[in-house]
Amino acid sequence: MLALRLTRGAHPAVQLRRLLVAVASAGTGFLLLCALGYAMSHPQNPGGSALRLAWCLTPLAATVHFAVAVARTDPATRPRGGLSAIGLGPFRLMAVSATTTALSCTLGSLLALLVFLDLRGDLTGVPFDGAASVFLAADQPLPVPAALTLLALIPATASATVALVLLPRDARPAAARAVARHYGRFGAYGRTVARETFGTYGRFGARLRTQPTGGRTAGSAPEPETGGTPPPRASDPAPTAPPPGDDSTGAQPDADHSPPLPPAPGSTPSGLPWGVSVLTAGLAVQAYATRASTTPAPRLPGGLATGAPAVLLGWVLTALGLAVAGPGLAHLCGRLLQAGRPGALRLLSGRVLMEEATRIGRPLGIVCAVASGTYAMAALYETSTPVFGPLTTLGTLLVSGCTVATLLTAAVEAKHARAETTAALLRLGAPAAMLRSAAVLRVGALLALFVPLTLIVAELAALPLAR
Repeated sequence: MLALRLTRGAHPAVQLRRLLVAVASAGTGFLLLCALGYAMSHPQNPGGSALRLAWCLTPLAATVHFAVAVARTDPATRPRGGLSAIGLGPFRLMAVSATTTALSCTLGSLLALLVFLDLRGDLTGVPFDGAASVFLAADQPLPVPAALTLLALIPATASATVALVLLPRDARPAAARAVARHYGRFGAYGRTVARETFGTYGRFGARLRTQPTGGRTAGSAPEPETGGTPPPRASDPAPTAPPPGDDSTGAQPDADHSPPLPPAPGSTPSGLPWGVSVLTAGLAVQAYATRASTTPAPRLPGGLATGAPAVLLGWVLTALGLAVAGPGLAHLCGRLLQAGRPGALRLLSGRVLMEEATRIGRPLGIVCAVASGTYAMAALYETSTPVFGPLTTLGTLLVSGCTVATLLTAAVEAKHARAETTAALLRLGAPAAMLRSAAVLRVGALLALFVPLTLIVAELAALPLAR
């Protein structure tokens, strides 16, 4: 109920992003149902049916990635002060975000089922003069459990991934989390380094009793309690004078009034060499699979001539390598912008790009992988007779649209993350035109690096397949 109320009262831009998630889920569900229809109408070709179902994993991964990006930028499920008092802690907000994602994906799956049934002719009749009945198995009854299982795969995967990504984690350093505390005083927060025994703080009168130097006689009256430092004991060591030049008085500074420390700078992404290695391995797998294949492989949706599973594995490794190397490449762009003797504009652009390298680099690497794969497929179709079919077109548009939408959503998230820094720069007198110029410079630097990289990877991927 809370997820439904938050969905109804969200901002129009948030509603638009959720609607796009539902549309992407509908397209992916329709492709899964089409793979089921092909398997029903071609029982003699189980390899081709399995390969079509494997190709549906690509739009499924793109849809889940887009759903996670939308859930991260949802302001309704962002932790705020005071929400824990009414039962909306981090875990509850994570559950609400996962439920909202599941609702959007379920809506898209139901829409895909309605369109699939309508094209099969189960609702009003066979449309388009039965042109779509080839891959929908309109002459056979639809297995409802199999269709519902395929459709439930999208909301289940998306909600589980959102819950895993948004799972609250301890922000303390690893050294502080590793120290275990068995006992502690009532009301203590967190863990302390020194181990405390039970009752260390709360012994009755432990801080009120003072032990004088000599013993007290039976008839002597108790000394009045005075403020200040208690008298020293006989067993205490004699105080030593501070060394010369040390003007400290021994007083500890008040931790409450100490100035806050600046945030630690972001670490450099370490995935660039791993990404390059995986990218090279993917290109090598494609080349080896193309040369080693001597038997005709099953044809893919749309008539792609080479459909060996090793080629699919090579493309997956290539996309994974670009996604892993994306943050490192974006961080490298930020460093190159600050090379030499940079001015204020280049310095600001480079620093912001280095800070946002992890958030922007991974979606940008995925967009680069999708663009290179689309370019390679277009180059292959120029030299062969088949043309793009309806399912290939739908899958290409779905994957491309999801990756571009994920990149734009990550850019919006980065803009919201640096809103306080932008406001501080404007208060200090920085012109708004300089901030816009810095944004344009960052976009230009990323395009100058990733566009040639996309073309090079596309040419290398299409070269062995075109022989």
